[in-house]
Amino acid sequence: MTDRPAREPREPHEHSAAHPITIKPTGTRVTVRVNGGIVAQTDAAVTLQEASYPAVQYIPIGDVVAALTPSDTTTYCPYKGDAGYYHLHTGNGETVEDAMWTYEKPLLAVSAIAGHVAFYPNKADVSLQA
Repeated sequence: MTDRPAREPREPHEHSAAHPITIKPTGTRVTVRVNGGIVAQTDAAVTLQEASYPAVQYIPIGDVVAALTPSDTTTYCPYKGDAGYYHLHTGNGETVEDAMWTYEKPLLAVSAIAGHVAFYPNKADVSLQA
């Protein structure tokens, strides 16, 4: 067994008027495409709006129809917690690395995104139907 360096303490940040986060049901069908093919579609998405960042659609992972492989990539957000990533495998044999992320155990204030994934806009086309 090798000794690993101690992880720096991670201090969660509280949501505030200076850094608000809201999560609401999207209320319409969300479709995710990669190179024109549908990789996810749901009526159960939630929209996370964090401060002045663009809104992000979080889709139940069960509504992703493409094959997924967990990635070794991880990140930390002091407002949401530890994120894990997935590679997405399309029906035509293409692999899109780190195409989406998830917070399997998000911080309590954003617990509504547990079990959901979000897609990078430069790797997938996420559209809402009117």
